[in-house]
Amino acid sequence: MNRRIIFDRFLIQRFGISLLTLVAFLTVIPIIAVFAYIISKGAPALSWQFLSAMPSDGMRAGGILPAIVGTFYLTLGTAIISVPLGIAAAIYLAEYASENWLTRLIRIAIINLAGIPSVVYGLFGLGLFVLFLKFGTSILAASLTLSIMTLPVIISASEEALRTVPQAFRTVSISLGGTRWQTIRKIILPQALPGIITGVILGLERAAGETAPILFTGAAFFLPHLPNSPLDATMALPYHLFVISTQVPGMPIQIQYGTALVLIIFVLGMNVTATIIRSRARARRQW
Repeated sequence: MNRRIIFDRFLIQRFGISLLTLVAFLTVIPIIAVFAYIISKGAPALSWQFLSAMPSDGMRAGGILPAIVGTFYLTLGTAIISVPLGIAAAIYLAEYASENWLTRLIRIAIINLAGIPSVVYGLFGLGLFVLFLKFGTSILAASLTLSIMTLPVIISASEEALRTVPQAFRTVSISLGGTRWQTIRKIILPQALPGIITGVILGLERAAGETAPILFTGAAFFLPHLPNSPLDATMALPYHLFVISTQVPGMPIQIQYGTALVLIIFVLGMNVTATIIRSRARARRQW
């Protein structure tokens, strides 16, 4: 009888593993297929001229350098603004704030903000940064808008990473004479770094691929030059891809897919860099 029960459990376990494996394959295969299709269509367009030249002939020829540089500037500006604020807010919520109705309300608000459509953030940035603060259509206005959009993701992931650090680390540090801030800075933050990096990259990847927020606040249809200051408008890969796919008649298909491929490579490059940093941080983690 016991052997029969053990055998039945073994069959159920194998069936469950097989089902999960099938679901994983069904999820991954379409993603790989889409990526392979974009590579096959966009790879012929990739060349040094395509990556380093200015667009010409109504964006039907030339390169996409202004869009690449603009996307880099927007992502960098978003990181400069949102990462320190997001990590600071997470530290306060995880290490300093008392558990009461106010902190619970703040966490609910953060979760709700993470689910707001990006076009709403774009309209908010248009009203506040472009019109009210008179930053105009600029990199600064777009970066501030993208920062507000990415803050909920960074705060939530960073707070969760800080809370996963064992309480014993805090107890030992304080018992040895360390202050709370010394404990956070020298013990908690290094141990929580892998999770924090994950949240930061998730937020920045979303910012790098968004079209609606920068459409209202910072993206230009066509610029034959690179931006010279944070108050200049800029081209960006997501908006450029939207424009050449929907607004420019007679656009060669390889340029469209080539732009999409460059955007994917840009995001994957961020992901690979973060993965390397996260792996090194995990190797140094003491638990």
